[in-house]
Amino acid sequence: MNKRIENFLETLMFNSRWLLAPFYVGMVGAMILLLVKFIQEFLHIAPGIFSSSEGEVILAVLTLVDMSLVGNLLLMVIFAGYENFVSKINVGKHEDRPDWMGKVNYSGLKIKLIASIVAISGIELLKAFVNVNDISDRNLAWKVGIHLTFVASGVFLALMDKIEGPHGHSSSPKGENAPPH
Repeated sequence: MNKRIENFLETLMFNSRWLLAPFYVGMVGAMILLLVKFIQEFLHIAPGIFSSSEGEVILAVLTLVDMSLVGNLLLMVIFAGYENFVSKINVGKHEDRPDWMGKVNYSGLKIKLIASIVAISGIELLKAFVNVNDISDRNLAWKVGIHLTFVASGVFLALMDKIEGPHGHSSSPKGENAPPH
């Protein structure tokens, strides 16, 4: 009787991973919304390209790059998160399958996420520097501080992963926490 209850609970918990699937579908919806905003921004920029200053064009292009990076971030979270926590994505040997798909574990996903956030923050900071005359020193200082916080967070995450070692085991000088061979 206890074994049947245990099996039922374990099956229930294992199958509960499918509760995450709607989150990933929602993120696909977020990518569609981001695409709509990208197109809207592009159509806003295009008509005035010949009358815009170089700085205005750079800011507009950086905004598009920023949106592209957010889209890449969403795609990484969707693919890696779904494959790590729900189920493998079976598209066979499709020629367009990204090389990293199926190879990014949770640790790799964290590093890729923080790297993307740092890149997005860097683009925002670059936009502020291009537009430095229109931003207060205080706001610029906040942007630099936030960016440096993201950079430091990324470095600390990478260090924690390195300390943790392969397969989530702590690395120790004598290897006593290493996985068995």
